[in-house]
Amino acid sequence: MTVPIRSSMPVDPLVLEGWERQNTLDEPRLSEVAEMYRETGFEVRIEPFDPDKESGCTECLRASAEKYKTIYTRRLQDDG
Repeated sequence: MTVPIRSSMPVDPLVLEGWERQNTLDEPRLSEVAEMYRETGFEVRIEPFDPDKESGCTECLRASAEKYKTIYTRRLQDDG
């Protein structure tokens, strides 16, 4: 019998839309990494960082959460 694994973390609505959460960064690395994903064929979405949605330790980031952003990516859709 298989028992489903349940997480206490809510499902990220962006993940349901096909986005994959990559990482949380601040500038200048944020822009560098976002551009690298774009250059390698990904659509990039940058969202405000919310420490309450993270499963790991965020104590260091909480002190200045407003300067951090989370990068989500998904492959560009091929219309052909």
